[in-house]
Amino acid sequence: MKEFVRIHEVGPRDGLQNEPSVIPVAQKVALIDLLARSGLSDIEVGSFVSPKWVPQMADTDQVLAGLTPVDGVRYALLVPNMRGWEGFQAARVPGVTYEVAVFISASEGFSQSNLNCSIAESVARLTPVVRAAEVVGVGVRGYVSCVTDCPFDGPVAPEAVARATALLRALAPMQVSLGDTIGKGTPDRVTAMIAAVTDVVPVAELAGHFHDTGGQALANMDAALDLGVRAFDTAVGGLGGCPYAPGAPGNVATEAVLNRLHALGFETGVDPDVVAQAAEMAKGMR
Repeated sequence: MKEFVRIHEVGPRDGLQNEPSVIPVAQKVALIDLLARSGLSDIEVGSFVSPKWVPQMADTDQVLAGLTPVDGVRYALLVPNMRGWEGFQAARVPGVTYEVAVFISASEGFSQSNLNCSIAESVARLTPVVRAAEVVGVGVRGYVSCVTDCPFDGPVAPEAVARATALLRALAPMQVSLGDTIGKGTPDRVTAMIAAVTDVVPVAELAGHFHDTGGQALANMDAALDLGVRAFDTAVGGLGGCPYAPGAPGNVATEAVLNRLHALGFETGVDPDVVAQAAEMAKGMR
């Protein structure tokens, strides 16, 4: 029986938030609904952040209202603080399976630039979000940014990534996605980073989030696979990056990851033909 790799589609949020113009709600909804019919079980669809800083996500409540939910699909939202949680609570649709994503950085420079606070302060801000999610039975997923390099601090030590991951896991037994935010990671450095993180978190609770800015995303995924990672974040059509990481466009494309995984003999449960249609739709949004 083939080994299964879980794909977390992040294009509708992490991808579209980095586009220069705001995509109409109807187009976002059409893209998400198509992806939901592909066999993907996890789709990140928006975020509840300040529209002042990320105007592309200001209509997330309208997106949730317009979706046609598919059974078996978990719809994820980035929720960085309690104001975001209140927005999510007001917009969530009864009967739909949701997950909230919380994030911190492995580097102090990126934390200050992205969140205007230290790593420790960012954990304090998201702690009540995790607790509120637990109360109402909503799943939580964690992200750690800048796991190999920071656009402000330079190379990030593997031990710093392990410490940041441990901070999230101390809040709840969440899966943690390890993000190469500016796409400078290499297989050797990714291997060292994951080896350090697995000293504090089981590899089964980790995911890889690789940007292809340096053309190394698939090679870095291969390195993670070799260490037992079986979950990866991807963006249909290679959309996006991070608006707070200059020079870091280009999440690894879902269609490229599917091709590589299927060629290696892994099972994903995702129909590449439907994803190819979604990729064409996504590219038309640029």
